[in-house]
Amino acid sequence: MDDTSTLIDVKEYPDTEVQKNRVLTLEEWREKWVDGKIGFHQEQGHQLLKKHLDTFLKGENVLRVFFPLCGKAVEMKWFADRGHCVVGVEISELGIREFFTEQNLSYSEEPIMEIPGAKVFKSSSGNISLYCCNLFDLPRVNIGKFDRIWDRGALVAVNPGDRKCYTDIMLSLTRKGFRYLLAVLSYDPTKHPGPPFYVPDAEIKNLFGSTCNIHCLEKVDVFEERHKSWGIDYIVEKLYLLTEK
Repeated sequence: MDDTSTLIDVKEYPDTEVQKNRVLTLEEWREKWVDGKIGFHQEQGHQLLKKHLDTFLKGENVLRVFFPLCGKAVEMKWFADRGHCVVGVEISELGIREFFTEQNLSYSEEPIMEIPGAKVFKSSSGNISLYCCNLFDLPRVNIGKFDRIWDRGALVAVNPGDRKCYTDIMLSLTRKGFRYLLAVLSYDPTKHPGPPFYVPDAEIKNLFGSTCNIHCLEKVDVFEERHKSWGIDYIVEKLYLLTEK
Protein backbone atom coordinates (compact mmCIF):
# COMPACT_ATOMS: atom_id res chain seq x y z
CA MET A 1 0.00 0.00 0.00
CA ASP A 2 1.51 3.27 -1.12
CA ASP A 3 1.20 5.91 1.59
CA THR A 4 2.82 9.30 1.09
CA SER A 5 0.97 11.09 3.86
CA THR A 6 2.69 10.76 7.22
CA LEU A 7 1.87 14.09 8.78
CA ILE A 8 -0.77 12.57 11.04
CA ASP A 9 0.20 9.55 13.10
CA VAL A 10 -2.90 7.37 13.21
CA LYS A 11 -3.09 4.50 15.62
CA GLU A 12 -4.38 1.37 13.93
CA TYR A 13 -6.68 -1.05 15.73
CA PRO A 14 -6.16 -4.25 13.74
CA ASP A 15 -8.62 -6.12 15.95
CA THR A 16 -12.02 -4.78 14.88
CA GLU A 17 -13.97 -7.66 16.36
CA VAL A 18 -15.72 -5.16 18.61
CA GLN A 19 -17.75 -3.86 15.63
CA LYS A 20 -17.91 -6.92 13.40
CA ASN A 21 -21.42 -7.99 14.43
CA ARG A 22 -22.95 -4.51 14.37
CA VAL A 23 -26.02 -4.36 12.14
CA LEU A 24 -28.17 -1.41 11.21
CA THR A 25 -31.37 -2.19 9.33
CA LEU A 26 -32.56 -0.28 6.26
CA GLU A 27 -35.47 0.99 8.33
CA GLU A 28 -33.08 2.45 10.88
CA TRP A 29 -31.31 4.36 8.09
CA ARG A 30 -34.64 5.64 6.78
CA GLU A 31 -35.54 6.80 10.29
CA LYS A 32 -32.30 8.79 10.51
CA TRP A 33 -33.49 10.81 7.52
CA VAL A 34 -36.99 11.26 8.90
CA ASP A 35 -35.59 12.37 12.27
CA GLY A 36 -33.02 14.67 10.67
CA LYS A 37 -30.12 12.71 12.17
CA ILE A 38 -27.89 13.20 9.15
CA GLY A 39 -24.73 14.64 10.65
CA PHE A 40 -22.90 12.82 7.86
CA HIS A 41 -24.31 15.22 5.23
CA GLN A 42 -21.93 18.00 4.20
CA GLU A 43 -23.77 21.04 2.90
CA GLN A 44 -20.63 22.57 1.42
CA GLY A 45 -19.46 19.34 -0.14
CA HIS A 46 -16.41 17.29 0.70
CA GLN A 47 -13.25 19.39 1.02
CA LEU A 48 -10.83 16.57 0.25
CA LEU A 49 -12.75 15.77 -2.91
CA LYS A 50 -12.44 19.40 -3.98
CA LYS A 51 -8.72 19.35 -3.25
CA HIS A 52 -8.06 16.14 -5.18
CA LEU A 53 -10.67 16.61 -7.91
CA ASP A 54 -8.10 16.90 -10.70
CA THR A 55 -6.42 13.68 -9.57
CA PHE A 56 -9.80 11.97 -9.54
CA LEU A 57 -11.07 13.23 -12.90
CA LYS A 58 -7.67 13.22 -14.62
CA GLY A 59 -8.86 15.82 -17.12
CA GLU A 60 -11.35 13.46 -18.74
CA ASN A 61 -14.76 14.53 -20.00
CA VAL A 62 -18.23 12.98 -20.03
CA LEU A 63 -17.47 10.38 -17.40
CA ARG A 64 -19.97 8.08 -15.69
CA VAL A 65 -19.66 8.66 -11.95
CA PHE A 66 -21.23 6.40 -9.34
CA PHE A 67 -22.24 7.51 -5.83
CA PRO A 68 -22.99 4.53 -3.54
CA LEU A 69 -25.29 5.41 -0.61
CA CYS A 70 -25.46 8.92 -2.04
CA GLY A 71 -27.87 10.62 0.34
CA LYS A 72 -28.29 14.16 -0.96
CA ALA A 73 -24.60 14.75 -1.63
CA VAL A 74 -24.12 18.15 -3.26
CA GLU A 75 -21.15 16.76 -5.19
CA MET A 76 -23.58 14.98 -7.48
CA LYS A 77 -24.55 18.35 -8.93
CA TRP A 78 -20.88 19.39 -9.16
CA PHE A 79 -20.18 16.49 -11.50
CA ALA A 80 -23.39 16.91 -13.47
CA ASP A 81 -22.62 20.60 -13.98
CA ARG A 82 -19.23 19.60 -15.40
CA GLY A 83 -20.98 17.47 -18.03
CA HIS A 84 -20.55 14.09 -16.37
CA CYS A 85 -23.29 11.48 -15.96
CA VAL A 86 -24.12 10.77 -12.30
CA VAL A 87 -25.79 7.66 -10.93
CA GLY A 88 -26.48 7.15 -7.23
CA VAL A 89 -28.18 4.64 -4.99
CA GLU A 90 -29.87 5.55 -1.69
CA ILE A 91 -32.36 3.76 0.55
CA SER A 92 -34.08 6.97 1.69
CA GLU A 93 -36.62 8.39 -0.74
CA LEU A 94 -36.74 11.47 1.48
CA GLY A 95 -33.00 12.01 0.98
CA ILE A 96 -33.33 11.75 -2.79
CA ARG A 97 -36.27 14.15 -2.97
CA GLU A 98 -34.42 16.62 -0.75
CA PHE A 99 -31.45 16.50 -3.12
CA PHE A 100 -33.51 17.53 -6.13
CA THR A 101 -35.43 20.17 -4.16
CA GLU A 102 -32.37 21.73 -2.55
CA GLN A 103 -30.48 21.79 -5.86
CA ASN A 104 -33.50 23.30 -7.64
CA LEU A 105 -33.63 20.46 -10.14
CA SER A 106 -36.83 19.22 -11.72
CA TYR A 107 -37.11 15.46 -11.93
CA SER A 108 -39.29 12.51 -12.83
CA GLU A 109 -39.72 9.18 -11.07
CA GLU A 110 -40.59 5.72 -12.26
CA PRO A 111 -40.68 2.23 -10.76
CA ILE A 112 -37.74 -0.13 -11.13
CA MET A 113 -39.41 -3.20 -12.57
CA GLU A 114 -36.62 -5.58 -11.50
CA ILE A 115 -36.92 -4.57 -7.82
CA PRO A 116 -40.48 -4.52 -6.40
CA GLY A 117 -41.19 -1.27 -4.54
CA ALA A 118 -38.04 0.48 -5.76
CA LYS A 119 -37.94 3.66 -7.83
CA VAL A 120 -35.50 5.62 -9.94
CA PHE A 121 -35.49 9.42 -9.89
CA LYS A 122 -34.10 11.21 -12.94
CA SER A 123 -33.25 14.86 -13.41
CA SER A 124 -35.00 16.54 -16.33
CA SER A 125 -31.58 17.20 -17.85
CA GLY A 126 -31.07 13.45 -17.93
CA ASN A 127 -27.58 13.33 -16.42
CA ILE A 128 -28.52 12.46 -12.82
CA SER A 129 -30.27 9.17 -12.00
CA LEU A 130 -30.80 8.17 -8.38
CA TYR A 131 -32.01 4.68 -7.54
CA CYS A 132 -34.05 4.36 -4.37
CA CYS A 133 -33.43 0.80 -3.29
CA ASN A 134 -31.22 -1.49 -1.26
CA LEU A 135 -27.73 -1.28 -2.72
CA PHE A 136 -27.43 -5.06 -2.51
CA ASP A 137 -30.41 -5.38 -4.88
CA LEU A 138 -28.74 -3.17 -7.48
CA PRO A 139 -27.11 -6.03 -9.45
CA ARG A 140 -30.62 -6.98 -10.60
CA VAL A 141 -30.72 -3.76 -12.62
CA ASN A 142 -28.43 -3.07 -15.56
CA ILE A 143 -27.08 0.36 -14.62
CA GLY A 144 -23.96 -0.05 -16.75
CA LYS A 145 -20.29 0.43 -15.86
CA PHE A 146 -18.56 3.45 -14.38
CA ASP A 147 -15.36 5.40 -14.96
CA ARG A 148 -15.33 6.86 -11.47
CA ILE A 149 -16.70 5.90 -8.04
CA TRP A 150 -16.86 8.39 -5.17
CA ASP A 151 -17.20 6.35 -1.97
CA ARG A 152 -17.70 8.67 0.95
CA GLY A 153 -20.05 7.63 3.74
CA ALA A 154 -20.66 4.30 2.01
CA LEU A 155 -18.06 1.67 2.92
CA VAL A 156 -18.01 3.18 6.43
CA ALA A 157 -21.80 2.84 6.66
CA VAL A 158 -22.19 -0.70 5.35
CA ASN A 159 -22.58 -3.28 8.12
CA PRO A 160 -19.08 -4.74 8.67
CA GLY A 161 -20.30 -8.25 7.85
CA ASP A 162 -21.44 -7.06 4.40
CA ARG A 163 -18.20 -5.38 3.29
CA LYS A 164 -16.98 -8.18 1.03
CA CYS A 165 -20.32 -8.35 -0.80
CA TYR A 166 -20.36 -4.55 -1.05
CA THR A 167 -16.84 -4.44 -2.50
CA ASP A 168 -17.66 -7.14 -5.03
CA ILE A 169 -20.62 -5.10 -6.26
CA MET A 170 -18.55 -1.89 -6.47
CA LEU A 171 -15.76 -3.53 -8.46
CA SER A 172 -18.30 -5.23 -10.77
CA LEU A 173 -19.47 -1.75 -11.77
CA THR A 174 -16.06 -0.46 -12.84
CA ARG A 175 -14.89 0.11 -16.39
CA LYS A 176 -11.34 -0.47 -17.57
CA GLY A 177 -9.14 2.41 -16.41
CA PHE A 178 -11.46 3.31 -13.50
CA ARG A 179 -10.51 5.59 -10.63
CA TYR A 180 -12.16 4.90 -7.26
CA LEU A 181 -11.90 7.53 -4.55
CA LEU A 182 -12.54 6.13 -1.08
CA ALA A 183 -12.89 8.06 2.19
CA VAL A 184 -12.74 6.13 5.47
CA LEU A 185 -12.51 7.06 9.15
CA SER A 186 -10.06 6.05 11.82
CA TYR A 187 -10.91 6.25 15.53
CA ASP A 188 -10.95 3.99 18.59
CA PRO A 189 -13.69 1.44 17.78
CA THR A 190 -13.83 0.29 21.40
CA LYS A 191 -15.31 3.68 22.31
CA HIS A 192 -17.90 4.12 19.55
CA PRO A 193 -20.00 1.30 18.07
CA GLY A 194 -20.57 3.00 14.71
CA PRO A 195 -21.78 3.84 12.19
CA PRO A 196 -19.72 5.29 10.72
CA PHE A 197 -17.60 2.20 11.23
CA TYR A 198 -13.85 2.07 11.66
CA VAL A 199 -12.11 0.70 8.54
CA PRO A 200 -8.41 -0.08 9.09
CA ASP A 201 -5.74 -0.10 6.38
CA ALA A 202 -5.55 -3.88 6.55
CA GLU A 203 -9.25 -4.18 5.73
CA ILE A 204 -8.90 -1.94 2.67
CA LYS A 205 -5.98 -4.03 1.48
CA ASN A 206 -7.96 -7.22 2.10
CA LEU A 207 -11.01 -5.95 0.22
CA PHE A 208 -9.36 -4.19 -2.72
CA GLY A 209 -5.73 -5.29 -2.80
CA SER A 210 -6.06 -8.18 -5.23
CA THR A 211 -7.56 -6.04 -7.99
CA CYS A 212 -6.54 -2.46 -7.19
CA ASN A 213 -3.48 -0.33 -6.63
CA ILE A 214 -4.09 1.47 -3.33
CA HIS A 215 -2.67 4.94 -2.76
CA CYS A 216 -3.36 7.04 0.35
CA LEU A 217 -3.68 10.62 -0.86
CA GLU A 218 -4.19 12.34 2.48
CA LYS A 219 -5.05 12.01 6.16
CA VAL A 220 -6.81 14.83 7.98
CA ASP A 221 -8.02 15.45 11.50
CA VAL A 222 -11.80 15.87 11.24
CA PHE A 223 -12.66 15.90 14.95
CA GLU A 224 -15.61 18.19 15.79
CA GLU A 225 -17.51 19.03 18.95
CA ARG A 226 -20.28 16.58 17.99
CA HIS A 227 -17.82 13.69 18.10
CA LYS A 228 -17.41 14.09 21.86
CA SER A 229 -20.86 12.55 22.27
CA TRP A 230 -19.50 9.43 20.57
CA GLY A 231 -17.08 8.98 23.46
CA ILE A 232 -14.01 9.43 21.26
CA ASP A 233 -11.27 12.03 21.48
CA TYR A 234 -9.94 11.87 17.92
CA ILE A 235 -11.13 10.94 14.44
CA VAL A 236 -9.06 11.02 11.27
CA GLU A 237 -10.34 10.82 7.72
CA LYS A 238 -8.22 9.02 5.14
CA LEU A 239 -8.62 9.47 1.42
CA TYR A 240 -7.51 6.65 -0.88
CA LEU A 241 -7.25 6.48 -4.63
CA LEU A 242 -7.85 2.99 -6.01
CA THR A 243 -6.85 2.24 -9.57
CA GLU A 244 -6.81 -0.82 -11.78
CA LYS A 245 -3.83 -3.16 -11.41
